[in-house]
Amino acid sequence: MKKIIIVDDDPAIQNAFSLIFDPLLYMVTVYSTAAPILNGEYDLPDIYILDKQLSGVNGLDLCIYLKSGAATKHIPVVMISASPDITRLAEYAGAAAALEKPFRMKRLREIVLEYLQ
Repeated sequence: MKKIIIVDDDPAIQNAFSLIFDPLLYMVTVYSTAAPILNGEYDLPDIYILDKQLSGVNGLDLCIYLKSGAATKHIPVVMISASPDITRLAEYAGAAAALEKPFRMKRLREIVLEYLQ
């Protein structure tokens, strides 16, 4: 079973993300803040999905943090944001992919599948 960690502080988006991934194939963990990741209070996933706009730590900074860690640098990160610059910013932060909000959930699922194969 593949593990997905989602960090997004919007409850509606958290619910939507939890519903689009088949619970028989994916174990989805959702955090509202970056704190559990920064404190090492989680099991390593197969992929991260991070919102750029988070309370406290910016999602891009969290991505840079993950990409600088020996245990996490190989794990793909997908950045999501309403910012029109997200593709460029995500690339700079080391993310594997980026999606600008609003986006189709099907497209997110396709990106996740691409990186988990």
